[in-house]
Amino acid sequence: MVRDETVLDGGVTHYLKYTWKKKLIMSGLVAMTALLSLYAISAGSAELTPWQVVLTLLGRTEGQSQIIIWSIRLPRVLAALVAGIGLAVAGAVMQNILRNPLAAPSTLGIAQGAAFGAALAIIGWGAGSTPSSGGGALLINSPYIVTISAFVAAMLTTLIILFLAQYKGVSPESMVLAGVALGSLFSAATMLLQYFTNDVNVAAVVFWTFGDIGRASWGELGIMSFVVFGAMLFFLFNRWNYNALDSGTETAKGLGVNVERTRQLGMFVASLITATIVSFLGIIAFIGLVAPHLVKRLIGGDNRFLIPASGVMGALLLLAADTLSRRIIAPVVLPVGAVTSFLGAPLFLYLLVRGSKLR
Repeated sequence: MVRDETVLDGGVTHYLKYTWKKKLIMSGLVAMTALLSLYAISAGSAELTPWQVVLTLLGRTEGQSQIIIWSIRLPRVLAALVAGIGLAVAGAVMQNILRNPLAAPSTLGIAQGAAFGAALAIIGWGAGSTPSSGGGALLINSPYIVTISAFVAAMLTTLIILFLAQYKGVSPESMVLAGVALGSLFSAATMLLQYFTNDVNVAAVVFWTFGDIGRASWGELGIMSFVVFGAMLFFLFNRWNYNALDSGTETAKGLGVNVERTRQLGMFVASLITATIVSFLGIIAFIGLVAPHLVKRLIGGDNRFLIPASGVMGALLLLAADTLSRRIIAPVVLPVGAVTSFLGAPLFLYLLVRGSKLR
């Protein structure tokens, strides 16, 4: 009896150490994200001190700093955080339920579908762009038509993938290949639309696909937040099902998991996040692919911790990329989608090489 109690106490101690380390890493990521957020709000053409930012957020200041922070910088920083959380969590869930480390919003054709929808609205539905009177800058005449069209096309891509999985027996591993094929199809359709239109509309489509966090106002931020955090609750509610899927389909079924339903709902909700973010902000690559891999290196694959930690890592990466895009050649603001690709591609290659060496 004494021996059993000793073993039990040792197991509890080991489990507490196991969870404590993960919680400590997550707390560190949250602290880094908070500090970077403070810097991102204070940095810009009108430099503010972190203390000024804190006072303004607490309502202790008035005038120019209040307008700059509440109207321009705070919505942008919060949009970067919400979009980073959403894309990273969507990527983590997709990689789990498809059992493919390359599964991500950008590799399943969802982003390309959204780009086609935006191009169709800009070129074919009268939501195109015209040069502004200021000398050549591009303006989207009907941004909400473009957004809705991009969202519908992105969700259409998801429904096609789910149809192939449900009714045509496509395996989870092959769904990534189906996504790649659909992505190529939508990219080709977008190029054809650009070929048959004028230069201004072509420039507008290219501009939309760059990805820009600065497009989000408080209204768009509210919609994205509602979708992202609602989906987060859904994923955390199903965290044990996703852990069971890690052990294989047959094992999950033996544990009472409805595998097909779990996969379909997970894919749909993850795609809903992606479609919402991409339709508002444009294409932002590699966040959903790289963030879960980085987190798995740090805390492992337990979805109780992997899902929220991936969200924090995604927020940190996207906010860092957006801050870099604003500061690297200020006052020129680079497209954040290009910056995430420049940072994400070498990092992902490093993770692949590191993983092969470990094996």
